[in-house]
Amino acid sequence: MSAHLREYLQLTKPRVVALLVFCAVIGMFLAVPGIPPWRALVFGTLGIWMASGSAAAFNHLIDERIDKLMARTQRRPLATGALKPRQVLLFAIALGIASMLVLALLVNPLTAWLTFGGLIGYALVYTAYLKRATPQNIVIGGLAGAIPPVLGWTAVTGQLHAFALQLCLIIFVWTPPHFWALAIFRREDYARAEIPMLPVTHGVTYTRWHVLFYTVLLVLVTLLPALTGFSGGVYLGGAVVLGAGFLYYAIRLMNPPDEFFAMRVFKYSIVYLMALFAFLLADHWLIGPVQDAGVVLQRAA
Repeated sequence: MSAHLREYLQLTKPRVVALLVFCAVIGMFLAVPGIPPWRALVFGTLGIWMASGSAAAFNHLIDERIDKLMARTQRRPLATGALKPRQVLLFAIALGIASMLVLALLVNPLTAWLTFGGLIGYALVYTAYLKRATPQNIVIGGLAGAIPPVLGWTAVTGQLHAFALQLCLIIFVWTPPHFWALAIFRREDYARAEIPMLPVTHGVTYTRWHVLFYTVLLVLVTLLPALTGFSGGVYLGGAVVLGAGFLYYAIRLMNPPDEFFAMRVFKYSIVYLMALFAFLLADHWLIGPVQDAGVVLQRAA
C-alpha cells in the first residue's frame, strides 16, 4: 500500500469505523430470518462504511488544531502535514456523496436520510460544536455513533422498528463509560487542547462515578431485548456475564491499581460491545426462527 493511500485510509479511522459497520451488519442480520438480501447486505454495508469514513475525515479536518496538541493524535495525516486541508475536505465530500448515492439508489431512501443525519450529527453537531461546548459532549453527541444498527435494520427492511431502536439505545448508553475511561487516561491531552472533557472540567473522581453510573444503566438497558421478546436465553446469559465484567471494571476504576487501568476499562468496553452484539446474533440464529416469524406477521398486520 502506497504511503499516500495509507494516509487517506487513516482519515477514515478504520478501527473505529470497523466497529460501527460491525454493529450495522448485525442489525441487518437481526432484522430478518436467515440471511439478509444480498443487495442490502453488500450495498448497505458499503454505503454505511463510506458515510462513516466521510464523517471521520471531517473530524480530522475540524480537529486539525487540537490533533497537533494531543499525543494520541499527533501522527494523523493533517497533524503531520502529510495531507493538506483541501485534500481532506475534497476526500470527505466525495466519500460522503458516494455513500448517499449508493444508499439512496441501491438500498433505500430512508437509510440514506438516516445515514446523512448521522454523518451531520457526528461531523458538525458533535465535532464542530458539542466537543468544545460542554463536558456532556459525548452524551449528547453519542446518538450519531449509536445509529449504525438502525441503519443496518432499515437497509434490509426499509422501515424503522422498536427492536432496532433498542440496539441504538444500548450503544447510546455504552458510549459515555467507554469514552470517559479513555478521557481519564488522556485527560492531560484534552486539557492541553482546551477540550472540556469531564475529567478536565470536573476531575477524575467525578468522572469515575459517572462511568460507574452509566455502566449500571447500561447493564439494565441490555436486558431490554430479553424482556421485550427480541432475544432469548442465549443473549440474556451472555449479557449478564458481560455486564458483570463491565461492572467489575467500573467498580475497580473507583480505586484503580495503576494509572493504566482506565485504558484497560476502555479496551474491555470495545470487546464488551462486540461480544454483546455477537450474542444477539447467536441467539437470533439458534432460537430465533419462531420469534422472527412472529415479527414478520406483526409487520404484515
